[in-house]
Amino acid sequence: MKFTLSWLYDHLETSATVEEICAKLNQIGLEVEGVENPGAALEPFLTARILEATQHPNADRLQVCRVDAGPGMNDVQVVCGAPNARAGLAVIFAKPGTYVPGLDITIKEGKIRGEASGGMLCSLRELGLGEESGGIAELPEETFPGQSYADFAGLDDVVIEIAITPNRGDALSVRGIARDLAAAGLGTLRPWLAEAVEGTFESPVVWENAYPEACPWVLGRTVRGVKNGPSPDWLRRKLESIGLRSISTLVDITNYFCFDLGRPLHVFDVKKLSGNRLTLCHGAGETFKALDGQDYTVSPDDCVITDANGVQSVAGIMGGEASGADEGTTDVFIECALFDPVHIALSCRRLGLSSDSSYRFERGVDQALPVAAMEAATRMIVDLCGGEASEVVSAGAPPAWQREATLRFSRVRDLGGLDVPAEESVALLEKLGFEVQDKTETHVRASVPSWRNDIAQKPVLAQGRDLPADQAARAAEGVEQIEAESDLVEEILRLKGLDAVPPVPLPPVSVVPGVALTPRQIRTARARRVLAARGLVETVGFSFVSHEDALRFGGAPDSLRLLNPIASDLDQMRPTPMVNLVAASQRNAARGWADLGLFEIGAGFSEEGQQQIAAGVRTGHTPRYPGQVSADVSLWAAKADALELLTQLGVAIEGVSATPDAPSWYHPGRSGVLRQGPKMVLGYFGELHPSLLQAEGIDVPVVGFEILLDAVPEPKRRKKSAPKLSAFQPVRRDFAFVVARDVPGEKLLKAVKGADRALVSDVSLFDLYEGEHVPEGHRSMGVEVTLQPVDKSLTDAELEAVSERIVAAVAKATGATLR
Repeated sequence: MKFTLSWLYDHLETSATVEEICAKLNQIGLEVEGVENPGAALEPFLTARILEATQHPNADRLQVCRVDAGPGMNDVQVVCGAPNARAGLAVIFAKPGTYVPGLDITIKEGKIRGEASGGMLCSLRELGLGEESGGIAELPEETFPGQSYADFAGLDDVVIEIAITPNRGDALSVRGIARDLAAAGLGTLRPWLAEAVEGTFESPVVWENAYPEACPWVLGRTVRGVKNGPSPDWLRRKLESIGLRSISTLVDITNYFCFDLGRPLHVFDVKKLSGNRLTLCHGAGETFKALDGQDYTVSPDDCVITDANGVQSVAGIMGGEASGADEGTTDVFIECALFDPVHIALSCRRLGLSSDSSYRFERGVDQALPVAAMEAATRMIVDLCGGEASEVVSAGAPPAWQREATLRFSRVRDLGGLDVPAEESVALLEKLGFEVQDKTETHVRASVPSWRNDIAQKPVLAQGRDLPADQAARAAEGVEQIEAESDLVEEILRLKGLDAVPPVPLPPVSVVPGVALTPRQIRTARARRVLAARGLVETVGFSFVSHEDALRFGGAPDSLRLLNPIASDLDQMRPTPMVNLVAASQRNAARGWADLGLFEIGAGFSEEGQQQIAAGVRTGHTPRYPGQVSADVSLWAAKADALELLTQLGVAIEGVSATPDAPSWYHPGRSGVLRQGPKMVLGYFGELHPSLLQAEGIDVPVVGFEILLDAVPEPKRRKKSAPKLSAFQPVRRDFAFVVARDVPGEKLLKAVKGADRALVSDVSLFDLYEGEHVPEGHRSMGVEVTLQPVDKSLTDAELEAVSERIVAAVAKATGATLR
């Protein structure tokens, strides 16, 4: 919303400066978006008078002028080339140092063809104010030299632009803004009363309302014998100062009231109408040309104004070109109506059309103003264009806009944090136009002014369908009272100044802030860091793959088939991220990058649901180092990756066992399932099946692992104590056992661990051997045992005794013998 300072002064009597006005607007919630002084650039230009003009001695088209530009510059010599420069002419003078916007130059003192020139005589075009170029500007004869031209021409009017929230339709008028400023103590609101114009004849045009839902009430009046033409300077300047183009007096009057009072109006040329009746009705698919020159097709939901020839206006939004007023208009019919905001808003969106009128109707206009606005507009038309007015005709009835709201004085403090005395609260409301109906020590009941459509309106509630009717009614009534009271509290706080409301932080949920991530997100992030630290590179793949690829990894049920895939080869939800990792390995190997490690953490899908899986693969060969040859990647590397991930997720590895029943995409003899107990499956590891690699076109070794993150139990939260560190050196002993091939290695390791839990701190397998000196069907397993004494160093006898207990425990558990 834009307005000028002088326009504001029409409604507000105040001595406040521009800075004070802008500060107060911000304080009361009408945010200032911009302040512009169009005369600031013209401030250096002065009015002057040519005292003498003589021919330049060295140029035929130049004159040497003596100029009086006011005090201190009573006799300035200026060389001028304008053909109309002459003695006695009042002109516009620019002294040296003045920037000329029309020429984009700064005036300098100097000589022109040998004659001194101490300034410039300007045209309006050079000031950026017009297009004339026939010479310098000629001012009225009575002009006094030395005035600022911006002040002289009335171009020093400051333009203020404010932002309007959707609920403040009343602030879309200069008078509404003045009312708020006056209520906030920044001056006095000037009285405004429309002077009635007596109708001398019956209007030849009448209303018919066939769409009262969209337009409950409409007024009209004919003014005949008018003379339309250019607007007077005061009206033209007001509109142009806020960016509106002056069209004609009749049209400019409607635009003036739209901004001055927030009251949209429209005028029809009576002689361009067909018949004597204008009808408000539903559209019927007609196409008509609006005043903006565009064609619009209206629907049955749009409210239109029609005559005998068809649509003449989209009601409340824009009139039609066919019936618009022009220079030949002599009889005019004024429309002044109330339109439903929702209907207007929906029509604007359907038609892609908006206007200053619709912008105000959408936000609500003063519902008691139409009669007074009609009289004021009629009076201005008669005063500026002449003519005589008819009686007022109408259709429909004024809506019942009257509302009341109750305020408990204590709620200003409770809700707003300001302790405003009861008498001051009442006074502030009265300044805004509220009328007190009842007042006690604790509360006040006031009627809401007609221009405040945002206060005490019945709220729209989305209540549950199963809510009993009586309970729903009570809830709606309570909400209505609460909303109305909150509106009054907001008005009081606004006028006291929003910057005076003390800032109060929201109450904390707890002293210690809650976690920002869920346990699952924390686990996923930790798994990502662990796998990256082990040298694997993260990939991100689609959650859908080809049906054929999914079959190779455990099946592709129809329930997980995509009916409308983004690509024909991405038609199945993947059972595991391993599908994407194998495909990525194949693409890398085909391009010469056979030795790599990849991982992905993502969803795997089955008929039982979705689960989060951390999967990884290693392909090709290990790196070569001096003294160490490269070898194929082994399943032990995949197992190490899997176990390290489980360890970092808080799983006690001592309780994890491996069984040889891995899924079908793993090598049946070189893979395993990681379990915690007999039923809890934590993941898989091993070499991938040769047939799978052959189908994927991979000719290098591939090992992998999958950890089912959703199956990994949350670590138990135990109170941590200081670690017990022994002061004695550990002792390491190697044992080689000959054991049957079908005995799991983990069984042997557990037997060693259980031989003496107090001394045996760690057991690891370091060698497997089958061949010479080992019986058929058996193998040799080499284990390293770490013995950690706590109280004293171990003697040779004690070491021998521990070794014997280890051999005995292994023999009893596995039938193995010491090699």
